Amino acid sequence: MVPQPLHRDPSLIPLSHQHQHGLALTVFIDRGLKAEPTREKALELAGKVARLAEVELLGHFRVEEEVLFPAVRPFLRSGVLLDRLVAEHRTMEDLVRRIAGAADEDRIPLLKRFGEVLHRHIRTEERQLFQEIQAQLDASQLATIGRDIAAKVEAVCPLAGKPLPGDR
Repeated sequence: MVPQPLHRDPSLIPLSHQHQHGLALTVFIDRGLKAEPTREKALELAGKVARLAEVELLGHFRVEEEVLFPAVRPFLRSGVLLDRLVAEHRTMEDLVRRIAGAADEDRIPLLKRFGEVLHRHIRTEERQLFQEIQAQLDASQLATIGRDIAAKVEAVCPLAGKPLPGDR
């Protein structure tokens, strides 16, 4: 049975769009390293990770941690999921730094680990967190959060969604 697509409340769409960019990067990493596990491919992918982190990913984490998570924490059944997601943000930030400074022999395993963590993290947010938010908050609450998210995304990720230099 094919899973039904998730309906996303408009308030969360800016974050979901960024999630799509992150998932695309995980596909580039996975397919790229399977097809061509070379130093050159790893350098190319490390550059993509660095660009996405600079333009969107690190700002995305700020939006979630400064706007979304505090706004929804009182309405969730438990804050454990939010705590885990924040810890994963720190893990991914660390991996981005380590990839940037990695020796050739370390770069491919770090890229693979980053891709795995990012993929799992995004799926958790989309399938668990966002679903629970939509179930627990009413339309007015979601609309208020959506306005705050949109303003923060514009402030911290002004290049989000635009083509990155060096990307095809």
